[in-house]
Parts: sequence; C-alpha cells; structure tokens
Amino acid sequence: MTLTNEQIFSTLVLPYLNHAVRMYEASYASSTDIDAGMRFGCGYPQGPLATIDQLGAAAVRDQLAARFAESGDHLHEPAELLEKLAAEGRTFAEETAGAESAAPQLRHEIRTVGVVGTGTMASGIVQVFAQAGYDVVFVGRGEDKVNGVIASIDKGLSKLVAKEKITEDAKSDVLGRLTASTEREALADADIVVEAIAEDLAIKTELYKDLDRICKPGAILATTTSSMPITKLGEVTSRPEAVIGMHFFNPATIMKLVEVVTTADTGADVNETVLALCANVGKVAVSCGDRSGFIVNCLLFPYLNDAVKLVESGAATMDEIDAAIKEQASFPMGPFQLLDVVGNDVSLAIQQELFAEFKEPGLAPAALLEQKVAEGALGRKTGKGFHDYS
Repeated sequence: MTLTNEQIFSTLVLPYLNHAVRMYEASYASSTDIDAGMRFGCGYPQGPLATIDQLGAAAVRDQLAARFAESGDHLHEPAELLEKLAAEGRTFAEETAGAESAAPQLRHEIRTVGVVGTGTMASGIVQVFAQAGYDVVFVGRGEDKVNGVIASIDKGLSKLVAKEKITEDAKSDVLGRLTASTEREALADADIVVEAIAEDLAIKTELYKDLDRICKPGAILATTTSSMPITKLGEVTSRPEAVIGMHFFNPATIMKLVEVVTTADTGADVNETVLALCANVGKVAVSCGDRSGFIVNCLLFPYLNDAVKLVESGAATMDEIDAAIKEQASFPMGPFQLLDVVGNDVSLAIQQELFAEFKEPGLAPAALLEQKVAEGALGRKTGKGFHDYS
C-alpha cells in the first residue's frame, strides 16, 4: 500500500517534532535556539516547536500516540511536555514567553583570529572573519596549501566584486588582513584560534596540546567539529575553561548558523564572548551542550534515517517521499535528495554516533543506508547514491 502525502508527512516529520520537544524538555537548548538551528542550519521555513504550535499540540500528540501504539518505538511516544501542552491547550510560544536574554557581549578582547586548516571549511571561516574586519592568521601544512586558501578567497571576493556587492578596495582590504603561515607558532598572539582540521580525535588532541603550549594566556580555543567530543579536547590542555565548539555550516561564507557548544568546563565569559563574536561576523549563533549531534544533526539525521526505513518497508518510493515532504513540510529538499548532497557515508557515520550515544533502538542505522555506503554509492560526490547522477 502506498501512503498518501499526508501519511508520509506524519510518518517522518512528527517523530522529528517529538525529538525537538524532548531536546527542549531536557534543557539541552532553548526553544529559540532549537527553532533557529533548523531554520538557519537546514533552510526550513520554521522550526519544529513553531511547527507544533501551528499544527496544534493535541493533534501532534494524538498522531504520535497512534504511531507509538503501532510501532512500540519509544521515539514515537509523545514527550511529557507535549502531553502537558496538549492537555492544557497551550503553545510553545506561551510556554517560553519571556525567556529571551540580553544580547551577548565580548568579555574578551578579540582583535586577531587564528585559523588552523586549509580545507573548504577553513577557507570559508578565514574569509568570514577577514570580511568582518578581523586580522586573521591561518596555518596550513605547506606553502601550496596556504596559497590555495588565499587563491580561493581571492576568487570568492572577485565574484562579489563582479556582482557589485563589494568594491575592489574592499577586496584589497580583506586580502590585506590575511597572514598565512606553515608554522603553528604564528598563532602565538591570536585572541581566539578556530580549528578546522580532519575529524580525527587523535589528530585534534595532538593539535590542542600544541595550541595550549603556543597560544597566549586567555586565548580561546574553538573547534569546528560536528562530531568529536569537545570535552576530550579541553582535557588535554591546561585551559579547559577556554575550549569551546564553533560548529560552522558549509559553506561558511553563506550559511548563517553557528552552533556554539559548551562543555561542563567552558567558562561563561568564553561562551558569551563567542556568541557575541558570531553576531559581529553576521552569523546566527545557537547554544547547546557537548553531546553527539548538537542541535541540527541530532534532529536532522534520525528523520533522514527514518525516510530510508520507510522505503525499505515498501510503503512509499523515494520519489514519493521527496515530493511529499517538499509539498507538506515545505522543506527545501526531500530526504533522499539531501542524503545524496550530504553524502551517505557522512550520514551513516552521524547516525552511528547518535545510536551509540542515545542507545535508542529506533536510531539504528537503516540497512539500505549501510548497503549504499558498502557499495560506494555515496551520493553526488561519487555520481551515484540513492539517485544516479552519472
């Protein structure tokens, strides 16, 4: 039996809404940050908690309860807060009214920004800070690598000049703020160092030991990791209170969201400074704690995984699911289009991390996703994933 578009929506989107309620219920992130995370991190028209208000807490609760009765999956059991709001006829907007806090301030002076890395993400971060007026020192493993960053930024700025978004003088000013080096010691005077190297804990911890030795007292050490435990990076330094996550989204020059991730050791002054710094460079910062997936990946990838499981069940095809989600939820892409853009290997790795962290049977990676990765069908980057791009 093929599901209707409305049934596909309820099957895939309602558990995602339930996850978001549980995230807020656990005080992991504020309602504002959860909604902003999904709007600016995924391009959704509104966040999950605002969506519940639009649909009605009682309607969402009732459909989830019916799904739970059928599946027995704890992830489909309506969250306690959802039950409470439904019973009281209240909204998340009412629940969280008055929770807004004052705009964050720079508690540390930030004049010079250091960046470690020369990949696409690192290059984008260098450009973001330099365009915002900061002097940027960036470090790579060789002259060819650091020259590649400058060439990439030059090319990006030239496109902005051609579109008349900036002037040639502004471009020259940005490039003039860049200092490239192949030696980490060049970061000695940086006020904050943003690390954007390989997602490998051994490599990152070695770097953090070195940065702790090199960087001046009071310098903040930030990681762009989307998956590594930030607490472990802080533990290898003498300044765990100065270690924080700044998870930029790719491409950093375009995507507005930065997840600012604190550990139990991160100082409140460091957190506030990084939040204010994000605002200064034109980004939307959301706050959360150090656990797998942060806000966006924790909510996004179980939904993508559920879409693969729905295809496995035979209840709907990939094309039917993609079309239904775009029509019913107004998401910019259907789940299979998005999986192929992200990369099935990346998606599987994130889902495995979430399953290991939360130990929910419903988070077990879909067999078809594992099969695609085993076949090397990773998505657009290999020319074939759930769809064929050759």
